[in-house]
Amino acid sequence: MFERLQKPFLTVETGEAYQPIRVAYDLLQPEKLNDAIAKLQFIEPKDAKQGGGWNLFWRNECDDLHFESLDSFKKNPQHPIRLGTMLVKDKTLYLNLPSFKRACLLVPLLHKLIDPAIVKIKKADFLNKVFGLNERLPHGFAELFDENELEKIVHQRIHDYEEVQARCEQASTAEEAFQILSEYTKTEAHKKLPYAERYAFQEVDGMDPDVAYLGFYIFLRGRELVAIRRWFGETGYTLADAAEETIEQVFGGMNIDIIE
Repeated sequence: MFERLQKPFLTVETGEAYQPIRVAYDLLQPEKLNDAIAKLQFIEPKDAKQGGGWNLFWRNECDDLHFESLDSFKKNPQHPIRLGTMLVKDKTLYLNLPSFKRACLLVPLLHKLIDPAIVKIKKADFLNKVFGLNERLPHGFAELFDENELEKIVHQRIHDYEEVQARCEQASTAEEAFQILSEYTKTEAHKKLPYAERYAFQEVDGMDPDVAYLGFYIFLRGRELVAIRRWFGETGYTLADAAEETIEQVFGGMNIDIIE
């Protein structure tokens, strides 16, 4: 454990932990996608030899994105950082990013810049761990995520919630219902997180993107905190601790953009 405490985890250029995440969008009007993307200056087509798709750079429309995790970073306009990539496959648009922070910043921005009638956000797959500097990194997103396993986790979560909801509705008193819900929340917060997990987006049409994606941010922030704290030896640190810390920062300080 002492050796791990002396060994920092891998971070990306903007300072946050390297935790790959893949956001998937349903293509509702694929014939309009290229024209919509062509209007955005921070997105460039990738070379066909690289498999096609697009690169997303930290410039132009997303130049004001702020990463508190690297206060001393100096951007070079001549060589902007690549924040992530996009690719169309099987009628799905994938946004591939190396950190939770970038997902939390870029997803609301893309909601504003690309008409939701063209692409509709569906889900995000990610890893609940950080990596050591010399640790072998996964090669590509296909290696990271097993569709059947991710769906199994989502369905189990929904089943458990619906079961608790039914028990609460059948409770004889409000106190009994609260006790059932409290026990469920406590149990969930102390569960071991799976290596890979999926976040399913709810309907966000017509909502302020910053408000609509707040739940996404809180969900990822808690898991990021757990991964980092456990890396540094806090084995008892749970999602309950992370949720309390995150809620206090978001609603106490009224500062939503806090992933570091």
